[in-house]
Amino acid sequence: MPLVTLVVAAARNGVIGRDNGLAWRLRSDLRRFRALTMGKPILMGRRTFASIGKALPGRRNIVLTRDRSFEAPEIVAIHDWEAALAAAGDAPELMVVGGAEIYRMALPVADRIHLTEVDAEPEGDTFLPEYDRAAYRETLRESHAPGEGDEHAFTYIDLERTR
Repeated sequence: MPLVTLVVAAARNGVIGRDNGLAWRLRSDLRRFRALTMGKPILMGRRTFASIGKALPGRRNIVLTRDRSFEAPEIVAIHDWEAALAAAGDAPELMVVGGAEIYRMALPVADRIHLTEVDAEPEGDTFLPEYDRAAYRETLRESHAPGEGDEHAFTYIDLERTR
Protein backbone atom coordinates (compact mmCIF):
# COMPACT_ATOMS: atom_id res chain seq x y z
CA MET A 1 0.00 0.00 0.00
CA PRO A 2 1.41 3.43 -0.86
CA LEU A 3 2.09 6.13 1.69
CA VAL A 4 -0.84 8.56 1.73
CA THR A 5 0.30 12.18 1.62
CA LEU A 6 -1.95 15.23 1.67
CA VAL A 7 -0.86 18.37 -0.16
CA VAL A 8 -3.00 21.28 1.01
CA ALA A 9 -2.93 25.05 1.37
CA ALA A 10 -5.14 26.48 4.10
CA ALA A 11 -5.60 29.97 5.47
CA ARG A 12 -5.36 30.66 9.22
CA ASN A 13 -9.18 30.39 9.42
CA GLY A 14 -9.15 26.96 7.73
CA VAL A 15 -10.38 28.17 4.34
CA ILE A 16 -9.06 26.10 1.44
CA GLY A 17 -11.32 27.43 -1.29
CA ARG A 18 -14.02 29.73 -2.56
CA ASP A 19 -16.41 29.28 -5.48
CA ASN A 20 -14.69 26.03 -6.54
CA GLY A 21 -11.27 27.69 -6.73
CA LEU A 22 -8.51 29.00 -4.53
CA ALA A 23 -9.17 32.01 -2.29
CA TRP A 24 -5.70 33.52 -3.01
CA ARG A 25 -2.84 33.58 -5.49
CA LEU A 26 0.44 32.05 -4.36
CA ARG A 27 2.73 31.36 -7.28
CA SER A 28 5.40 30.07 -4.87
CA ASP A 29 3.01 27.44 -3.53
CA LEU A 30 2.04 26.33 -7.03
CA ARG A 31 5.74 25.71 -7.75
CA ARG A 32 6.02 23.68 -4.52
CA PHE A 33 2.88 21.72 -5.40
CA ARG A 34 4.39 20.82 -8.77
CA ALA A 35 7.69 19.76 -7.21
CA LEU A 36 5.97 17.61 -4.55
CA THR A 37 3.60 15.85 -6.94
CA MET A 38 5.55 15.49 -10.20
CA GLY A 39 5.91 11.86 -11.25
CA LYS A 40 3.51 10.61 -8.56
CA PRO A 41 -0.14 9.60 -8.70
CA ILE A 42 -2.45 12.40 -7.51
CA LEU A 43 -5.94 11.87 -6.12
CA MET A 44 -8.59 14.57 -6.33
CA GLY A 45 -12.33 14.89 -6.30
CA ARG A 46 -14.36 15.65 -9.40
CA ARG A 47 -15.00 19.28 -8.42
CA THR A 48 -11.29 19.86 -7.86
CA PHE A 49 -10.59 18.31 -11.25
CA ALA A 50 -13.24 20.58 -12.81
CA SER A 51 -11.63 23.65 -11.22
CA ILE A 52 -8.26 22.68 -12.75
CA GLY A 53 -9.93 21.92 -16.08
CA LYS A 54 -7.55 19.24 -17.31
CA ALA A 55 -5.26 16.43 -16.23
CA LEU A 56 -2.01 17.69 -14.71
CA PRO A 57 0.95 16.57 -16.84
CA GLY A 58 3.64 14.25 -15.52
CA ARG A 59 1.36 12.63 -12.94
CA ARG A 60 -1.22 9.83 -12.93
CA ASN A 61 -4.46 11.79 -12.35
CA ILE A 62 -7.00 9.83 -10.30
CA VAL A 63 -10.43 11.42 -9.90
CA LEU A 64 -12.77 10.13 -7.20
CA THR A 65 -16.41 10.67 -8.13
CA ARG A 66 -19.85 9.27 -7.34
CA ASP A 67 -20.82 9.79 -11.01
CA ARG A 68 -20.26 6.37 -12.59
CA SER A 69 -20.50 7.86 -16.10
CA PHE A 70 -17.76 10.46 -15.51
CA GLU A 71 -14.77 10.29 -17.79
CA ALA A 72 -12.20 12.78 -19.02
CA PRO A 73 -9.01 12.56 -21.09
CA GLU A 74 -5.91 11.33 -19.28
CA ILE A 75 -7.60 10.59 -15.95
CA VAL A 76 -8.49 7.42 -14.09
CA ALA A 77 -12.04 7.75 -12.72
CA ILE A 78 -12.69 5.75 -9.56
CA HIS A 79 -15.58 5.59 -7.12
CA ASP A 80 -14.25 4.66 -3.66
CA TRP A 81 -11.18 4.86 -1.45
CA GLU A 82 -10.05 1.27 -2.07
CA ALA A 83 -10.14 1.90 -5.83
CA ALA A 84 -8.04 5.05 -5.30
CA LEU A 85 -5.36 3.03 -3.55
CA ALA A 86 -5.48 0.39 -6.27
CA ALA A 87 -5.22 3.06 -8.99
CA ALA A 88 -1.96 4.26 -7.40
CA GLY A 89 -0.52 0.94 -8.58
CA ASP A 90 2.93 0.15 -7.26
CA ALA A 91 3.78 3.82 -6.62
CA PRO A 92 5.36 4.31 -3.20
CA GLU A 93 3.24 7.40 -2.47
CA LEU A 94 -0.26 8.64 -3.31
CA MET A 95 -0.61 12.43 -3.25
CA VAL A 96 -4.07 13.61 -2.12
CA VAL A 97 -4.69 17.09 -3.54
CA GLY A 98 -8.29 17.93 -2.62
CA GLY A 99 -10.98 18.94 -2.13
CA ALA A 100 -12.42 18.91 1.34
CA GLU A 101 -14.38 15.65 0.98
CA ILE A 102 -11.33 13.82 -0.34
CA TYR A 103 -9.16 15.24 2.47
CA ARG A 104 -11.80 14.11 5.01
CA MET A 105 -11.65 10.60 3.54
CA ALA A 106 -7.84 10.47 3.53
CA LEU A 107 -7.01 12.12 6.85
CA PRO A 108 -7.66 9.04 9.04
CA VAL A 109 -4.96 7.14 7.12
CA ALA A 110 -2.67 9.98 6.04
CA ASP A 111 1.00 9.27 6.68
CA ARG A 112 2.17 12.79 5.78
CA ILE A 113 0.76 16.26 5.30
CA HIS A 114 2.48 18.98 3.26
CA LEU A 115 0.61 22.03 4.54
CA THR A 116 1.00 25.55 3.24
CA GLU A 117 -0.40 27.81 5.93
CA VAL A 118 -1.51 31.03 4.23
CA ASP A 119 -1.13 34.15 6.37
CA ALA A 120 -4.65 35.42 5.69
CA GLU A 121 -8.26 34.94 6.74
CA PRO A 122 -10.19 35.13 3.46
CA GLU A 123 -13.87 34.53 2.92
CA GLY A 124 -14.43 31.00 1.73
CA ASP A 125 -16.92 28.17 1.37
CA THR A 126 -14.57 25.19 1.63
CA PHE A 127 -12.54 24.33 4.73
CA LEU A 128 -9.80 21.92 5.70
CA PRO A 129 -11.44 19.18 7.77
CA GLU A 130 -10.47 18.89 11.43
CA TYR A 131 -7.69 16.41 12.15
CA ASP A 132 -5.69 15.30 15.18
CA ARG A 133 -2.57 17.46 14.95
CA ALA A 134 -1.13 15.63 17.96
CA ALA A 135 -0.96 12.47 15.82
CA TYR A 136 1.76 14.15 13.70
CA ARG A 137 5.22 15.48 14.34
CA GLU A 138 6.48 18.51 12.51
CA THR A 139 9.45 17.78 10.26
CA LEU A 140 9.68 21.15 8.49
CA ARG A 141 8.58 24.73 9.10
CA GLU A 142 9.65 27.47 6.67
CA SER A 143 8.10 30.94 6.80
CA HIS A 144 8.15 33.07 3.65
CA ALA A 145 7.36 36.68 2.88
CA PRO A 146 5.25 37.14 -0.25
CA GLY A 147 7.33 36.70 -3.40
CA GLU A 148 6.50 37.69 -6.96
CA GLY A 149 2.99 36.46 -7.72
CA ASP A 150 2.13 35.84 -4.05
CA GLU A 151 -0.75 37.72 -2.42
CA HIS A 152 0.17 36.73 1.15
CA ALA A 153 2.99 35.53 3.35
CA PHE A 154 2.89 31.79 4.00
CA THR A 155 4.55 28.98 5.93
CA TYR A 156 5.38 25.51 4.67
CA ILE A 157 4.73 22.91 7.37
CA ASP A 158 5.48 19.24 6.80
CA LEU A 159 3.90 16.77 9.19
CA GLU A 160 4.58 13.06 9.57
CA ARG A 161 2.28 10.70 11.47
CA THR A 162 3.76 9.31 14.64
CA ARG A 163 3.31 5.55 14.92
